[in-house]
Amino acid sequence: MPDARIQNEKQYQALLEIGYSKEKAARIANTPDAGEKGGRAKPYDEWTKAELYQQAIKVGIPGRSYMSKKNLVNALRSN
Repeated sequence: MPDARIQNEKQYQALLEIGYSKEKAARIANTPDAGEKGGRAKPYDEWTKAELYQQAIKVGIPGRSYMSKKNLVNALRSN
């Protein structure tokens, strides 16, 4: 039975099959532009700290309120 909280169930299931955790697969499947080719988003280095902070909230990065812009970029890239 599909989970109503998952926005892209097909992508979520595919990520689980290749070994992603449920949490990480859900985060990726719920990102609006995940899986789209073309790289429309600007690089994290060009984002404002406020934009980075909002993205960190979306993906659930702990300790984000204490991070500098550089630390937010690193955390988002390694997530």
